[in-house]
Amino acid sequence: MSFQTPVTVEDVLRRIHQKQYLLPAIQREFVWKQHQVLALMDSLMRGYPIGSFLLWEVKQESANDYVFYDFITNFHEQKAPFATKAAVPTSNGIIAVLDGQQRLTALNIAMYGSHSEKRKGAWWTNPDSFPKKRVYLNLADSPDHEELGFEFDLRFLTDEEAKADSNGVAKWYLVHDVLTLADSGPAIMEELERRSLSGSGPFNRLYRLYDSLRIIKPINWYLESSQSADKVLDIFVRVNSGGTTLSYSDLLLSMATNQWRTRDAREEVRDLVQEINQGGTRDFAFSKDAVLKTALMVAGLNVQFRVSNFTQKNMAVVEDGWDKTEQALVNAASLLRQFGYTGRTISADSVIIAVAYYLAHNSLGKSYLESAASAPDRLIVRRWLARSMLKQGIWGSGLDTLLMRIRQAIDSSQTAGFPADGIEREMAAMGKSLTFEDTDIDDLLSTKYGSPRAFGVLSLMYPGLDFSKEFHQDHIYPKSRFTDKRLRALGLSLDQIEEYKSRFDLLPNLQLLGGVANIEKRDSLPQVWAGNAFPSGELRATYERENDFEGLSLEFEDFVEFYTSRSARMREKLVHQLQS
Repeated sequence: MSFQTPVTVEDVLRRIHQKQYLLPAIQREFVWKQHQVLALMDSLMRGYPIGSFLLWEVKQESANDYVFYDFITNFHEQKAPFATKAAVPTSNGIIAVLDGQQRLTALNIAMYGSHSEKRKGAWWTNPDSFPKKRVYLNLADSPDHEELGFEFDLRFLTDEEAKADSNGVAKWYLVHDVLTLADSGPAIMEELERRSLSGSGPFNRLYRLYDSLRIIKPINWYLESSQSADKVLDIFVRVNSGGTTLSYSDLLLSMATNQWRTRDAREEVRDLVQEINQGGTRDFAFSKDAVLKTALMVAGLNVQFRVSNFTQKNMAVVEDGWDKTEQALVNAASLLRQFGYTGRTISADSVIIAVAYYLAHNSLGKSYLESAASAPDRLIVRRWLARSMLKQGIWGSGLDTLLMRIRQAIDSSQTAGFPADGIEREMAAMGKSLTFEDTDIDDLLSTKYGSPRAFGVLSLMYPGLDFSKEFHQDHIYPKSRFTDKRLRALGLSLDQIEEYKSRFDLLPNLQLLGGVANIEKRDSLPQVWAGNAFPSGELRATYERENDFEGLSLEFEDFVEFYTSRSARMREKLVHQLQS
């Protein structure tokens, strides 16, 4: 690796547009916001250092072995948020940017392109919600946003916003146009005269822009010439160990992109993540990691994120099985949604990998989700899922070994259906038993409102709910009633007040309530709300029986007694569900 002669911003951007500089597939997407782009430009104009850059010289004979992307010039949050695949010139090698992509993309957008992001509160479906804005410099005035620490008034504006005022004064200067000035003296004076601007202030601002982009050489860079992909990947991981760190899944996904023959791995994974998270009525937040590990599971490969597992041979197997992986993940996400889970109630993202592998291994399609014949098996899957997420420490350390043992149990099962017993034996063998001791039950009863585990334990105890509908965690005795002021008004002692406050947010005061019903309930006491919601005595009795309220007073002064009695009933149910 060698240090190269510094260059100007103008020079490096010219090389980008000549496709001498490209982005390797190991780079992440552009993530900077408008204010970060402007801050970089302000730093340049103030003469501040903007960090060094690391480039990789890819020889002509190696260039076609990899996938590269162009730099974004015109960013559009909806239509063009990602870099596009580059047509690699075959006549010579290229320079790939290993460190500095965000900064160089920001400079490219500022100097040559535009940035279109959705206006706050606007609709995604309205094309006018994404105004095209370019970077302008206010030549006439000092910045009015000093709280950001800017010395220069740089802004993303539409061309309409940057028009001259009614007096013909055109104070907003498109920063790109500085590249067309013939010199930094007379040409600047002529430009200012044309804009009806005068004085040292406008001249100094435009000169500083010219000087920072065309004269000063702030781009300090190192060049790596090794043609070893493993070495380059190792360098890349090390230089990205600070700031917005890339995960190994990002890097290895990029290696897959290099090696897939007929598909773009990065685009396929990105689209699949979007589908499993937001398709249909789903609301999850599964990551690329989960998708990649599922693909490795389905391919029968080692699921560890190591370079050695992402060989060309292995990636060919993953690509051949991609359709199967994709269908299994979509169906697994649909099944989790059918069980009532959302991104807020899934306490371990990796559970989708195990479910997806079971579906893929047994070629279970969409009909499995709906068939009455499959209903008993779905219940077994659901119970195992809930128990695995309720038991502490299952989905933490040793995840890769756990997934491969689950795969082994599924592969070796001699009976039809989800092999929960076999899976649990494999889990127990590695110290991840799903046996629940009394202390585990006590821990679950102390689960707090809002915890992902709260949904899991409530859905396990009360499985008769229709989870195709939206359910909220609800305080039976509303939270608003447990203020010091309201409790003192009841004549409670300080000890009683502490007793009430220590219990209201815990599991025995929680229920799963339909979204609409929860909104209607608001802060009503349970006695009042139940009377309104269930005018029929039979319906109310059913509600109270199914939620372990039967025979209990729902008056507020009886809260502690209610809490104690319901806690005992819930404990019995949990013992039956988890220890039998």
